[in-house]
Amino acid sequence: MDTLTDGVVTLVRWRQEHRDAQVAAVVGSLDHLSAWMPWAIDGYDEAKGDEFLTRVASQWESGEEYNYAIYTPDDELAGSCGLMRRGDGWEIGYWLTKTQTGKGFVTRASALLVALAWRLDATFVLIKHDSENARSGAVPVRLGFSRVGEEPAEGRIPSACSGVNVVWRLERPV
Repeated sequence: MDTLTDGVVTLVRWRQEHRDAQVAAVVGSLDHLSAWMPWAIDGYDEAKGDEFLTRVASQWESGEEYNYAIYTPDDELAGSCGLMRRGDGWEIGYWLTKTQTGKGFVTRASALLVALAWRLDATFVLIKHDSENARSGAVPVRLGFSRVGEEPAEGRIPSACSGVNVVWRLERPV
């Protein structure tokens, strides 16, 4: 479970030794990420990288979340994805660096996470994204999720966002 792959993308459990690459990836795409991700609005640095990696290690151990680095076929860090427990289901979250968007990596990573959720006995999987983020919205469509509604976003609203999240759901196959 520490590593998942479909032969194209590889998901690797985030660990402290990834900090420099993780920080460089975020900082290198900060203009892109801060428009969509609340955690990137105020910038990013090594301290925030350490905080992220400490938090995800604790969440992994508790079974609350499983967060992964997304690597390309060329072993380049493309972004991050994760499963977050939601009752008897899981929610998928993701982001990519600016240079790795539009290549299908998040769709592939999300498919791997859906398969993991089923192995973890989930009854459903959710994906949520801002209504203005068409690229993020294409992922659940490609994976067969159903649009089930909208909800107000919580917390700070990044500049490109509407403040309304679209909610997608995939039921466990019978």
